[in-house]
Amino acid sequence: MDLGISGKTALVTGASRGIGLAIAQTLAAEGVRVVGAARTVTPELEEVAAAAVSVDLSTRDGARLIVDRALAAVGGIDFLVNNVGAGDPEGLSLAGFLDVDDQQWQGIFDLNLFSAVWTTKAALPSILERKGAIVNISSISARVPGGSPVGYAEAKAALTQFGKRLSEELAPRGVRVNTVSPGVVTSPLWTDPDGFGGSVAAALGVGHDDLLDELPGRFAISSGRPTEPEEVADLVAFLLSDRAASIHGADHVIDGGTLKAS
Repeated sequence: MDLGISGKTALVTGASRGIGLAIAQTLAAEGVRVVGAARTVTPELEEVAAAAVSVDLSTRDGARLIVDRALAAVGGIDFLVNNVGAGDPEGLSLAGFLDVDDQQWQGIFDLNLFSAVWTTKAALPSILERKGAIVNISSISARVPGGSPVGYAEAKAALTQFGKRLSEELAPRGVRVNTVSPGVVTSPLWTDPDGFGGSVAAALGVGHDDLLDELPGRFAISSGRPTEPEEVADLVAFLLSDRAASIHGADHVIDGGTLKAS
């Protein structure tokens, strides 16, 4: 299927690895000039991006900076993918509500919600001019909060609602806004033993490799396997394209059948 997006431009946040990198690679393969933003720029991102920028998107200044750099690098923004999220494993306590401090709440919301708010606000004039599209990467944790760090599901739920609000306002002006909510994905978030998956394994008292083997059962994934980053990227690319011209304000779950109710 020809998505018809060759020659367009895109800003992808959290693009150095995992889902974000897969999105950058997929869009670049479709002929899109990608500006990739990440705190740490990887060689894999540099290989496919028209520009790769090291930036802290948990700050308002970082969001403004990346949009300025994107506009300078590619001349305008057709597509915005707000993918950056999660957070540093060492800063994410898996303790209960009473044992989690305000700093965790603030850090999670800054990275998982406000980064999208700030980046979208800065990029929107260009996106409106080009009648482009926005995709926010949320999570099924927004619907099933148990098992995620305190604050994460809440921030993702707010991000999903943010997409709904934007769509209502921007659809009449020619800009489409949609949300993609993955379940467990074979990204470094889970596969890196020093990442979130390693922290979960330690909390459960099991080995990291054992945890990875058990993920389909623990999350009741109907397909029997986690989702691949490239599968999420394909969905994002479709939603950005005019092939999805009538899809507005939708939350697209891609979780291998983890959620059992609509």
